[in-house]
Amino acid sequence: RRQALDKGAMLLGANKIVTGHNADDIAETVLMNLLRGDIARLQRCTAIATGVEGALPRSKPFKYTYEKEIVMYAYFKKLDYFSTECIYSPNAYRGFARTYLKDLESIRPSSIIDIIHSGEYYGAAEEVRTSVPGSCTKCGYMSSQEVCKACVLLEGLNRGTAKLALGRTRPNRAPGSDTASVSSEASGSSNSSRNTSRGRGDSSSAGSASVSAD
Repeated sequence: RRQALDKGAMLLGANKIVTGHNADDIAETVLMNLLRGDIARLQRCTAIATGVEGALPRSKPFKYTYEKEIVMYAYFKKLDYFSTECIYSPNAYRGFARTYLKDLESIRPSSIIDIIHSGEYYGAAEEVRTSVPGSCTKCGYMSSQEVCKACVLLEGLNRGTAKLALGRTRPNRAPGSDTASVSSEASGSSNSSRNTSRGRGDSSSAGSASVSAD
């Protein structure tokens, strides 16, 4: 999404990107980065302006505006707005942070702003190494890694290993490969037991068969 916004802005000749992140969004991000231990993002997620040193700075003018205030304003002013939630949102990591945040707000109404203010004062010690936003070596767009996630996913799709980019540690095995391997080992073990038991009589053979079956 970030790369799509950058490309769209460049096509339109824009010199700044203004996003609609509201107070609820930023408080959720603070919680997510805190739970993940992502110090680098935790330091900059509450900034009202980011990337000011680059060609396309970003700003969040609704940083201190509650989501419900924006919805109420749009409703009474009869403005068109999207009220449908993404179908993937409830199961996303952010969805759990959102639910937790709403529970906090029901107990302490100022929780959202309190979390934002807390996030503004978070900082890492000087000796702690944190990632610094840079540029992707492949596409040239902003990224905190050497290769941005968009390029990693695209390369995975082209190679047929997209799930690796989503967090899997190894490629998918062929269906039934594990079963075939186990069956082959079991078969070899059974044959070995059978051959060993031939010179020991019937009772030894039965014992070997039972061990093999176990």
